[in-house]
Amino acid sequence: MIITRTPLRISLAGGGSDFPAFVRREAGAVVSTAINKYIYITVNKKFDERIRASYSVTEIVDRVEDLRHELIREALLLTGIAGGIEITSISDIPSRGTGLGSSSAYTVGVLHALHAFAGRYVGAKRLAEEACEIELERLRRPVGRQDQYIAAFGGLQFIQFDESGVSVEPVLPGAEVRQALQEHLLLLYTGVTRNAEAILAEQRRNLEEAAETVEDTVRLRDLALDLRLALLRHRLGEVGEILDAGWTIKRRLASGITTPQIDEWYARARAAGALGGKLLGAGGGGFLLLFAPPRDHGAILESLPELRPVPFRFEPYGSRVIYVEE
Repeated sequence: MIITRTPLRISLAGGGSDFPAFVRREAGAVVSTAINKYIYITVNKKFDERIRASYSVTEIVDRVEDLRHELIREALLLTGIAGGIEITSISDIPSRGTGLGSSSAYTVGVLHALHAFAGRYVGAKRLAEEACEIELERLRRPVGRQDQYIAAFGGLQFIQFDESGVSVEPVLPGAEVRQALQEHLLLLYTGVTRNAEAILAEQRRNLEEAAETVEDTVRLRDLALDLRLALLRHRLGEVGEILDAGWTIKRRLASGITTPQIDEWYARARAAGALGGKLLGAGGGGFLLLFAPPRDHGAILESLPELRPVPFRFEPYGSRVIYVEE
């Protein structure tokens, strides 16, 4: 039996500039951090040669190609495992439509577990590259490349994208600044899930067809550069402004990114002391991230009683094999 643990993530700045449709025109960059909320994948040898995959439903099939779960199917095909295996999963957070990069974390975690099951050690770079191959090339999903890399590498990272590939550089502002950043952030669950692929597909079309969307995404990329510099120079006060500027731009990228209800929640948070924030992931629902001095967190939570606060910490590690039993 093999168990992997793969972190979810919070994207702080630059989201959208990791889309291939943008990277073909301009270099992209994001600042993203793994958090201590995880997807666990268990892989076990099956008594017979069939394949059992258990998630929200259970599939038992004779051939890999017959699996309906696309990520499991493609991961098995990529790793060359044909049968005699059981795969199950558990998530700390609702697994779809929440903006924490769960699909990519799932893909990285499944790949990691399958490689370990086959007796192979693979590093973070290979896991991220293979997860991108599955999601972007094999399944042609309208996603970028940051989620796979932060799930594989973990930590607080500055990730750059261009036509030559992806580079990952840790952001190292020092323990005090990193702790202060964490203490200033509030993560609130809206209770609204959405079809992220529909929003992302529209955003991708806009990148391909609308010059203003490309210009907005350049600005988002530049905000990632600004955020990295602010953290390295210990200018924590600029983080809220950067998040607010990014959210203002992001709302224009596709029609489903915000709603009147989301705008009202954000306005109430700002009135109660939040200096900035954003909806995570594609938008439309999921988790609202806010940046505010810790002294104002109580007032912000009182102003948003319908939202559920979710405590979290930054996670220094990416996907890990946490249990092996021969």
